[in-house]
Amino acid sequence: MAGHLLPQGGVFAFLAAHREVVFPDAMFTDLFPSGRGRPSVPASVVATVLVLQALHGLSDREAAEAVTFDLRWKAACGLAVSAPAFHPTTLTYWRARLARSARPIRVLEAVREVVAATGVLAGKNRRALDSTVLDDAVATQDTVTQLVAAVRRVARTLPGGSELVTAAATRSGHDYLHPGKPAIAWDDHDARTHLIDALVRDALAVLAAVAAAQDAGRLDLDGAGADAVGLLALVAGQDVELVGDPADPDRAGTWRVAQRVAPDRVISTVDPQARHAHKTTSRRQDGFKAHVVVEPDTGIVTACAVTKAGGDGSGDATAGAALLVTDTTLPTDAPVQVLGDSAYGTGAMLAALEAAGHVALIKPWPVNPAVPGGFTVDDFTIDTQAATLTCPAGVTRPINRVRQVNFGVACRGCPLRTQCTRSATGKSMRIGEHDALARAHRARAGDPDFIALYRQHRPMVERSLAWLTRGNRKLRYRGTAKNNAWLHLRASAINLRRLTTLGLHHTDGTWATA
Repeated sequence: MAGHLLPQGGVFAFLAAHREVVFPDAMFTDLFPSGRGRPSVPASVVATVLVLQALHGLSDREAAEAVTFDLRWKAACGLAVSAPAFHPTTLTYWRARLARSARPIRVLEAVREVVAATGVLAGKNRRALDSTVLDDAVATQDTVTQLVAAVRRVARTLPGGSELVTAAATRSGHDYLHPGKPAIAWDDHDARTHLIDALVRDALAVLAAVAAAQDAGRLDLDGAGADAVGLLALVAGQDVELVGDPADPDRAGTWRVAQRVAPDRVISTVDPQARHAHKTTSRRQDGFKAHVVVEPDTGIVTACAVTKAGGDGSGDATAGAALLVTDTTLPTDAPVQVLGDSAYGTGAMLAALEAAGHVALIKPWPVNPAVPGGFTVDDFTIDTQAATLTCPAGVTRPINRVRQVNFGVACRGCPLRTQCTRSATGKSMRIGEHDALARAHRARAGDPDFIALYRQHRPMVERSLAWLTRGNRKLRYRGTAKNNAWLHLRASAINLRRLTTLGLHHTDGTWATA
């Protein structure tokens, strides 16, 4: 009754006409292999709702209400005006099934097949890389909250955990089986210091009790129990340090909040994979990193992933190289020009692109002089055959087996020393594994054609990231797996909207754009 009112060229009208072509029921049959029944909601309807939910940034309850009361959603799903929606948990159920399946991102794959069928990416041999920080769905916890929550999780998760924690965690006097922070005078510095020490000792006592129970064969850790104990061990060590002399009985060591930040620090026991993130030196966020590969002429997202905002694998270059490997839309008949800012200009990234046969149109990694306004690494001449390095003053030194070069006494009395180093022992340098490749790239990046291509095609990825994050900067889920699944749904929805903007239509069984 209302389908004819949908604006043509929009996502609602497209799904109303073609949802069963893009998301056929057969595409989801493997999710229900037992044959003992499945949800009565057609798979094409669920896929349609998942895409619209991701497009509009709605919760499961809000999406179910939209299916009930919004005529656009009803038309897109092919439902009668009087038809009620399914229960919100149906969406949770389907997402869980998809996550456990062999093809968890099949919705994006289906949209990717439409993209391929239109030929909109045919002959497009450029891909732009970028990343952005997404805010996590939990509150950042302080050290006290994390210690209490981690002990409480052990009590809740392990068989007999409540009794174990009650018997072992006695130093602070806090009841870990009840919610809330310990009751102390929080404006009293000595009270806070004593509490930190007592909580850490409680945590260590619980870990010792768990280890003893394992040794005695009374406890077998696996799954959630092992995760809970591992998280407690991590939290008990990441933010604190022992001061004093623990070997002196008159000056027993005291645990206090450490005067430093642990690398890859867990910021919440509710979501142990959330991290502090620094997209720039002045802008700090808490959450995850979203990485994307975008075709810069159309703005189509060809690959994406969510990683932790800190730690191994979260760096832009590492994640970008991994995404390019998974991007099935890359042309095979011509080299791919890869665009990215200086975060992707590492030697390892340049080597990976060269090995894959790609062309790097990446802003070079900056080279900073040891002395402001002085010489940089490019002012030193390297001889790869002889494994030597020559400084601007003409002094040559060998590169040792750990790729270190020491000029030492040669710097004494050197007229160029003030432009080269401030070290009292003379100039020393470490030559990167991919130094020659990085030097050649920096030289090529000064070419006017390189600069023109970069400035022309690189900005589109920023627009695609803006489409992805508009109204959806804050995540709704916990952990990289669930948020990665959400990002792929969001990318599917944005790609579909982009295709409809480009005039996507289906005629005689063929997809095409205007």
